[in-house]
Amino acid sequence: MAQNDNHLLQRPLYIFDLPEELLATITLKSQANLPVPETPPRISPPVIETSEIPETEDGVPTKTISCNLCGFTFPSVADQRNHVRSDLHGYNLKQKLKGLKPVGEADFEKLIGELDESISGSESSESDEDDEDENGNKSKDTTLSALLKKQAKLSSPEFDEFASSKKQRGSGKPPMVWFSSPSLPENMSLGVYRAIFSAEEQEEEAHIVDTLRKKQLSPKQPPKVKSDGGVPLPGADIGPHYFLCMIGGGHFAAMIVALAPKTGKKHTGVDERSATVIAHKTFHRYTTRRKQGGAQSANDAAKGAAHSAGAGLRRYNETALTTEVRELLQSWKSMIDSAELLFIRATSNTNRRTLFGPYEGQILRNNDPRNRGFPFSTRRATQKELMRAFVELTRVKQSTIDEAALAALNTPEQSTPSTTPAPPKPKPPKPSKEEETAALHTTQLTSLVKRSKVPALLNYLKTNDIPPTFTFFPPNHHTPNPLHLAASLNSAPVVLALLTKAGADPTIMNDEARTPFSLAGDRATRDAFRLARSLLGESAWDWEAADIPSALSKAETDKRAAQDKNEKAAEEKAESDRRKAETERLRKESEADERNRTERRIGKGKSLGAPEKSGYEKREEEARGLTPEARARLERERRARAAERRLQGN
Repeated sequence: MAQNDNHLLQRPLYIFDLPEELLATITLKSQANLPVPETPPRISPPVIETSEIPETEDGVPTKTISCNLCGFTFPSVADQRNHVRSDLHGYNLKQKLKGLKPVGEADFEKLIGELDESISGSESSESDEDDEDENGNKSKDTTLSALLKKQAKLSSPEFDEFASSKKQRGSGKPPMVWFSSPSLPENMSLGVYRAIFSAEEQEEEAHIVDTLRKKQLSPKQPPKVKSDGGVPLPGADIGPHYFLCMIGGGHFAAMIVALAPKTGKKHTGVDERSATVIAHKTFHRYTTRRKQGGAQSANDAAKGAAHSAGAGLRRYNETALTTEVRELLQSWKSMIDSAELLFIRATSNTNRRTLFGPYEGQILRNNDPRNRGFPFSTRRATQKELMRAFVELTRVKQSTIDEAALAALNTPEQSTPSTTPAPPKPKPPKPSKEEETAALHTTQLTSLVKRSKVPALLNYLKTNDIPPTFTFFPPNHHTPNPLHLAASLNSAPVVLALLTKAGADPTIMNDEARTPFSLAGDRATRDAFRLARSLLGESAWDWEAADIPSALSKAETDKRAAQDKNEKAAEEKAESDRRKAETERLRKESEADERNRTERRIGKGKSLGAPEKSGYEKREEEARGLTPEARARLERERRARAAERRLQGN
């Protein structure tokens, strides 16, 4: 059996080119009683050589990784990480926490169909081009959070109605069809995506093995194509083929792929089979409001039309992208009409209108029975991603399952637990009445100190009969009492009131052996301690133990405060004068440069002496002497004016 196994699996298993020995013995496994494996299934490498699908040196496919929560398998750790960061995986985690069943890719796309394009990292792992807005701010919203907010607004009867209509729409069949063969080990199953079968073929599931045998295609040489666009020459026979298309976030990619494999030779002389790309095309336009809510059209519909230069540019690009996509589909009309299946990813209403219209002469239609979604997670719309999706769709999955373990899972009452259940975590002790009261006082006092509410703080201490040395609960090792907290916050009025009116003790130390005075961070707060020493007298406390320097009178502290205020005002005036002088210098230099250019010119477009400066030199002169913030502001204004000129020219 091992010899047979190695013989059949010595090259990747491609759905449309399976070995004769395997086709003769393959049978359909019972789908109803087939449980989901607990261990990740082993998947064979694709028919197309790609670095994303790892292989060992002898060509035997390695084990892949799966997500038990969502029921997906992945050829590499990178793909699994991308899935874990996706909105679909996050949504299924929320479903599990609510005790609900996870949803598949198609169901999730329907749920977010009314939302805009995904603004999370799940759709793109290759570029951070759209990760920030014009001001460099990060997004605070995602497609997942928008979906959860929308569902939170739905009432229970409406949600139940949605769930019942969802059950009526589909049969809930699993995305994979599994087969077995006596030519393979007993615990090995072969999986094929259900999406590659037509609706009629899926209805006759008992004859699906015969259908798979009829889909076999002999290798053939690829048709000749034009050198400029990859489109086949007129009259070329391209044979059975698929149309694949993705659009989202201003990115569009489409591809026509032949199903018949082409043969070749590796450098080692071993036969190699790969796919034939008949035609391909990608577009990209700046249409998304970078990390601020998706497409410009969606923002206009929700908040009204924005009048910035960037908004106008995004509107123009949306229209241009729609025109380019529809022109491409029109040029591929004959190939799309003859395609066996159409795999399309377009989640938002804007993108679906771009592809499905309605518009005059539309090529793709919503009611086409050939339409399919991708039954797995996808990334940004690129040609590389389309090829990866085609490989994933057309390769045969291999899953090794322990039948005895599955039988034990199906009869849990006869199985014995392999591990003892973990002991329950002990509940935290319930706080006593005194602790609850102390926690309440701590919350109130902390809030009053932070807001510098001196009268309210003193009144709260007096009304609740709380000593000024009250210790916060739970204990705070750095600021254990109100005086320590006020000193650390540099709140001079609170410090003075606590010392002179509440009778706080300045000699108490925190767990770090620091007095309240040592926590003061500015001169005004330290002067408040010294003023309190002057007002209370030397005999009130051990001021040396409290680390408080010599006393200061009220007049001295007022004088020092006025001095600080004058120094700060002088610094601000000096800075203002410096900015004015710098502005005047730049104005004079600009006027002198303008006079020099005028003097060198004679007539229209003619000049004597030095040649006219380039645009780059002019921009450098304009920005000379400006601060980095002023430079950035000048550059944004220049780009906005350039965008407006381009729009006026079009």
